[in-house]
Amino acid sequence: METLLSALMGEFLGTPVYFWVAFVAIVIGLLVFDLGILHRDEHEIGARESLSLYGFYVAIAMAFGGWVWWQRGAESGLEFYTAYVIEQSLAMDNMFVIASIFTFLCIPRIYQHRVLFWGIIGVVVLRAILIGLGAALVYQYSWILFLFGAFLVFTGIRMFRHQDDEPHIERNPVFKFLTTHFRITKELRGHDFTARLPHPKTGKTVLWLTPLAVALIMVEFVDLVFAVDSVPAVFAVTQDTFIVYTSNIFAILGLRALYFALAAAMNRFRYLQTSLAIILVLVGIKIFLVPLGIKIDTLLSLVVTVGILGGGVLYSLYKTRNEPDMGIEPVPETNHTDS
Repeated sequence: METLLSALMGEFLGTPVYFWVAFVAIVIGLLVFDLGILHRDEHEIGARESLSLYGFYVAIAMAFGGWVWWQRGAESGLEFYTAYVIEQSLAMDNMFVIASIFTFLCIPRIYQHRVLFWGIIGVVVLRAILIGLGAALVYQYSWILFLFGAFLVFTGIRMFRHQDDEPHIERNPVFKFLTTHFRITKELRGHDFTARLPHPKTGKTVLWLTPLAVALIMVEFVDLVFAVDSVPAVFAVTQDTFIVYTSNIFAILGLRALYFALAAAMNRFRYLQTSLAIILVLVGIKIFLVPLGIKIDTLLSLVVTVGILGGGVLYSLYKTRNEPDMGIEPVPETNHTDS
């Protein structure tokens, strides 16, 4: 018992082990609750359920941030909340691309939650790798923050200039690779990611991927691409690995829950990318100043980020107030994954 207590009181990446244990336990509990209780029976998730689940995840994140504040002080608490808001802001753009993937692959709404849920597992692992790598680079080479800042400013400007561009899923290198190197069924096989079917030439039973598996792999790839933006952005707030990682995961959990409410009215948020581009540029400038010893107040960063994001949402809703809600629905064709 004493050995266990000693281990829990030890540190991992500058944070007591029991903090990490508590976080992992909360995430596992949330995933079990989500799949094992809320969505034990597959069903289409409506906007009301999506918003309720999102509110639940936000409440958990706020409570966790409060615990960090209580245990580690106001500065750490503010850093968590600021990192959480920045990650949620930047990851919103991710939701629009995911909706395009589901549309292109004709994934019905009833199976979309399954893809998003299992995608969370990949997010937990991939974000840990990226954040660990980023933290190691910042620790060893503080000048890397200059590169992070310049990259975020460049990305923000590029997002602003190309905000009206539509994603072309058929040109995606991952999609091309999958359709070239794997056997993929033309149609879904229920909620299964794989199927064992006869080979078209030999007649031998072999393993095939279904469009649902293609969607899962592409969603993971998209998250990895967007993480290249969002992870450096959080390092502008803090270099504390624990806060960077936990804020990332809580933000992604919440947004995946919010997806179905957003997907029901994608056309109402067409001006949101302008806000995200501004946030990226400002965060890039902020992280560029860190190695120079210039630190912008964390509370000010939080207020500005929330203000810009809220302004973008309200402006979008105002400009599209006379438009009906139009979600992105799968087109009737089912031959995108012919092998």
